[in-house]
Amino acid sequence: MLVQTSPSADAEAPAAKEVRRLERVVIRFAGDSGDGMQLTGDRFTSETATFGNDLSTLPNFPAEIRAPAGTLPGVSSFQLHFADHDILTPGDAPDVLVAMNPAALKANITDLPRGAEIIVNTDEFTERALAKAGYTASPLADGSLDGYSLHPVPLGTLTVEALKEHGLSRKDADRSKNMFALGLLSWMYHRPTQGTEAFLRRKFAKKPAIAEANIAAFRAGWNFGETTEDFAVSYEVAPATKAFTPGTYRSISGNLALSYGLVAASRQADLPLFLGSYPITPASDILHELSKHKNFGVRTFQAEDEIAGIGAALGAAFGGSLGVTTTSGPGIALKSETIGLAVSLELPLLVIDIQRGGPSTGLPTKTEQADLLQAMFGRNGEAPVPVIAPATPSDCFDTALEAARIALTYRTPVLLLSDGYLANGSEPWRIPELDELPDLRVQFASGPNHTLDDGTEVFWPYKRDEHTLARPWAVPGTPGLEHRIGGIEKQDGTGNISYDPANHDFMVRTRQAKIDGIDVPDLDVDDPHGSRTLVLGWGSTYGPITAAVRRLRATGDSVAQAHLRHLNPFPRNLGEILSRYDRVVVPEMNLGQLATLIRARYLVDARSHNQVNGMPFKAEQLATVLKEAIDD
Repeated sequence: MLVQTSPSADAEAPAAKEVRRLERVVIRFAGDSGDGMQLTGDRFTSETATFGNDLSTLPNFPAEIRAPAGTLPGVSSFQLHFADHDILTPGDAPDVLVAMNPAALKANITDLPRGAEIIVNTDEFTERALAKAGYTASPLADGSLDGYSLHPVPLGTLTVEALKEHGLSRKDADRSKNMFALGLLSWMYHRPTQGTEAFLRRKFAKKPAIAEANIAAFRAGWNFGETTEDFAVSYEVAPATKAFTPGTYRSISGNLALSYGLVAASRQADLPLFLGSYPITPASDILHELSKHKNFGVRTFQAEDEIAGIGAALGAAFGGSLGVTTTSGPGIALKSETIGLAVSLELPLLVIDIQRGGPSTGLPTKTEQADLLQAMFGRNGEAPVPVIAPATPSDCFDTALEAARIALTYRTPVLLLSDGYLANGSEPWRIPELDELPDLRVQFASGPNHTLDDGTEVFWPYKRDEHTLARPWAVPGTPGLEHRIGGIEKQDGTGNISYDPANHDFMVRTRQAKIDGIDVPDLDVDDPHGSRTLVLGWGSTYGPITAAVRRLRATGDSVAQAHLRHLNPFPRNLGEILSRYDRVVVPEMNLGQLATLIRARYLVDARSHNQVNGMPFKAEQLATVLKEAIDD
């Protein structure tokens, strides 16, 4: 039996309670968007990472800055799945729901399996609050929750009582109830506490009284769990010692991993990093993060609109920087003209699209994978660009490096397609050693590269590398390398304006050949049993697909899995792989965009399984779909 010491130094140690060991737990915190559920979830996640569990998270919140309090559309939630072994998703269904009000309970109760634990803040279950949530009677009294393990806790009252000596008004004290809930859950699952207390002191360093009040509420929640009879059992989820290769780990979100990957790419390329961006959900975090790293040669520019943002980034690329622009949703459409210009100029540029639900403004805080066809074809004329996509939050770091490698090596804009699920979700990330990072250094043009018939040495801005077809990169101001840029078609070699039909045909085909010739790794297939069914995914579907495949194999079914990072060009062995299988299933959070490309390119009757509800796939759902395909 494990006994954990209370974080309150003055508390008298009560009799030890029963401790049960679990392999995995899924917890969901839910409340109004002003109840601090995202902060609560983030803190629980950080302490879980410190403890050494594998984890995966799913924040879910309204698009409004302050959604209508007490209503179903105003509910904000944070789901965390942690385990003593390798996991891949935030979990299909919560084992524990913390509901701060009736709306949070009603919005989430259908996701809970029977027997799940529900901790409800009874202070908010007033007649008015119940009516706003659509209840005609209190679910705490009508028997509708009899199939669950219900813990009624007056979180607000207990928090106010715990803070009565801190001199706060009742309203201000009540705001700390999320910390009381965090303390209670920290006791239930033996989470470390020191990190949260240090965080609160840093967060409220200019308001030490507020910091100490939140810490007092946090400790009160922990002590409540230790002393109340309603919680007779706590749980232990051991560190996932076998899930990780040796190294130093931290919890990281997809947007943070992308930010670090961009900084690392600029350092490995020995180039200054310039981000031209317009704030838009859920890409804004990248702008916020990179603005903190001026010491690494990072320059950030918050533009007046999406067009100005990418225009500045392309200008920075012309000037010899690693140019980056970030966007989401309709922002990628606004950038399409300048992406076409970058194709014509043949300059390295990273265009990062954190996909979200559409069309138009759509669902700003919900996830989707529906920008693939736009990334492939959403420009006038023949304007091909490489397209790549990360698979997990931590993989965003490596994908940023790969995008930079392609852009710098082949002198081309690159579209990186992340999404809201990856951007806001988090998981453990092994911090790489410096010698593990690729060398991305490039050679700028420094002098003439062509000799005319009369022996004169000149600089031709479109004279290409015979292997990569990349044109030279000449930094403005370099003596003798003056050259013309612009969107009008260039003459091969000289870069002079050309309207010659044959030249245009040659340039169009050459730009396409450059993209087709990009060196990308062969696609790996996980097929230990020689299956006849292949599930093919891309982007953030990796976790749910892999979890579904594991479930099927555990019950004796045979299924192969492959996951694409490079979507343009496709890996060269993709056609051969697809030809091996009788059935190819392509799950996507769109209406079948990758499946459309696969059918057109390889004449394979790929089966789509599609979801566009703003949420990631559930593993059990995919397992059912794949089982039907296997048995067909």
